[in-house]
Amino acid sequence: MRQTIRTLLQPLPIAGMVTLLTVAYALGLLEAPQRGHGFLLLGGYGFLFLLLHVVPEHRRAWQHLVLAAMLLIALGLSTMAARLNVTQVLLVVWIACAFAMASTRVAVVAGLLANAVFYLLLLRVGFRSPAPMVLINMGFQALAAICVYYARSAEQSRDALARVNADLLATRALLADSARDAERLRVARELHDVAGHKLTAMRLNLRALSADPVLGVHPEVAVAERLSAELLADIRQVVQSLRDDRGLDLATALRALAAPFPRPSLHLTIAPGVRVTDPAVAETVLRLAQEALTNAARHAGAERVWLRIDNGEQGLRIDIHDDGQCDASIREGNGIAGMRERLAALGGSLDVGRTSRGGLKLSAGLPR
Repeated sequence: MRQTIRTLLQPLPIAGMVTLLTVAYALGLLEAPQRGHGFLLLGGYGFLFLLLHVVPEHRRAWQHLVLAAMLLIALGLSTMAARLNVTQVLLVVWIACAFAMASTRVAVVAGLLANAVFYLLLLRVGFRSPAPMVLINMGFQALAAICVYYARSAEQSRDALARVNADLLATRALLADSARDAERLRVARELHDVAGHKLTAMRLNLRALSADPVLGVHPEVAVAERLSAELLADIRQVVQSLRDDRGLDLATALRALAAPFPRPSLHLTIAPGVRVTDPAVAETVLRLAQEALTNAARHAGAERVWLRIDNGEQGLRIDIHDDGQCDASIREGNGIAGMRERLAALGGSLDVGRTSRGGLKLSAGLPR
């Protein structure tokens, strides 16, 4: 409900409703029989206009059906009240909606056909020269179409930039974590090879001194030998702790990847025993999550995506599902094909299906 309200408070719906109010004011000048019919048609047009903006993006067929119904009403009302020279603005609103919801090519062809039909209808109702009216109206339509086109292009560029930025942030997080692991391993090697070697030599010398009849009677020698043994044990414990592989920080990278997406939100669960040490495996998990978020936003209209990483019987297991609505027959495009290729390169596999509520479900497995 909150998302619907936010959608209707966008500039295009508000501007469209203000335009419809001005048309409603002009319809009050019609005669009584036509006035009622005009208000009825305008009310239906307004309802379809609002409905168009709340239909999910992945329901393209429904959007096109609503656009077709809006066009029929706009042509009928513009023909019925053509003498007012006001209702033609409904075609301008319709063109703006067409360019916002459909592809540019489809919107251009539909707009040309709509104006051709409008021209013929004006001829039928008695206009001797409707060309100037149609051409002037097409000029306003072109202005609306250009504004919507560039606004839509700017929005798509912004979303693409946000996705690229999220990708960079997630990759940077993985690289930083990998660099920390490499530095920790280097320090462990230095401690073991340098400090450990010298402490071992010192302990052997102190042990030899403690065995000497003259020097061994001094308690300080025994204390020094004992302290060297304890220090060597501490060094070995520190080296072992540094060598303990905690794995890459997948949680931070995945949250950085999902942060720029306004929707869907990512609900991440990583089992306590999961450790990913190979950067290639970590990158594959990131790309799976990225593609799942993109598909959920573009094609399924999902609000939430759940991602769980756990240890399976044969290796790492990644389960992803969303609360959107995908088609019963899932068509695997370039995104899912790319997932399969990445997993196959590491010896993994991918299963694609639907949840009980109609959302997309991905189950991936990677060998240990």
